[in-house]
Amino acid sequence: MNWYVIYTKPKWEKKVAEKLEQSGIECYCPLITQIKQWSDRKKKVEVPLFNSYVFVRLEEAERNSVFQVSGVVRYLFWLGKPAIVKDEEIEIIKSSLKSPNIADVTVTAIQVGDKIKLESGAFSNQEAIVQEVSKTHYILILESLGCILKIKYK
Repeated sequence: MNWYVIYTKPKWEKKVAEKLEQSGIECYCPLITQIKQWSDRKKKVEVPLFNSYVFVRLEEAERNSVFQVSGVVRYLFWLGKPAIVKDEEIEIIKSSLKSPNIADVTVTAIQVGDKIKLESGAFSNQEAIVQEVSKTHYILILESLGCILKIKYK
């Protein structure tokens, strides 16, 4: 069985996860606690770590069963195929969120103009500026080396 990522209607992550569990489908919606400020009070609320995403674990043949739950929009695709998340990655998310040392978590996508540090490969530990993001590749500017790096997805 693989973990897949389903895309939900905005702000429906917890409802969808609850309904999937009631349907007997194993799912995981990572939640973090944030303090929200209203005009008259502050309150701790649990919000999804990934907006509009819920992870589901099921067989390939059962993938369409998630669409019986209202709020499910579609599967997240990567390079034309449904995105598969490894068991280890789910466990890393779970264990990281249980850590008492975490004060705040924010998830953002890589965007044009972002400065990133490459962590592996021939250019590890180099800083780069994201020039282009597409479905097939990234283009990065390595100012320290005076070159442009194009990274294609497999």
